[in-house]
Amino acid sequence: MTDAIYPQCRIVSLRLLNPESVEQILNRIIAAGGVRRVILHGPNLPGKVPYGPAHGLPNPHYQRGTIRLGEQDVELQVHVGTILLELEGADAVPGIRAACDEVFPSLKLTYSLQEGRFMKTEATLSDYVKYGPNADRDFIGLNEPSNKSTPIIIQGVK
Repeated sequence: MTDAIYPQCRIVSLRLLNPESVEQILNRIIAAGGVRRVILHGPNLPGKVPYGPAHGLPNPHYQRGTIRLGEQDVELQVHVGTILLELEGADAVPGIRAACDEVFPSLKLTYSLQEGRFMKTEATLSDYVKYGPNADRDFIGLNEPSNKSTPIIIQGVK
């Protein structure tokens, strides 16, 4: 892998987050500015029961919901525990830290903010299979091989 051009950081919550908490945190982080890409990590919340006697039936999970980011609705497919961010520059980190320091205590949650490299910067075999040889570099590392959906693009304020 080559060196990442853009700095990255990871926000890890002590507990898994509710959809309302994720919405509040992400809207505050996006308002702080300087964010290029966001990946939400956590256990999968499938829309249908994947196996067992109820195979194929709807999976009514209370943590699977739709959140509003800016002017766009986004359906959560995971129970969020980690938020990975790729930033436009290192000068965005203090704004993100301030946003987290404002939101997490109001939700009575603890978190840690780590700087480093957490996203792939070169195309992997999964990226090649899903997007082809001329993949958009903004989608590198956002691929889940078994997922049929594409990444969600949130329009920024520029």
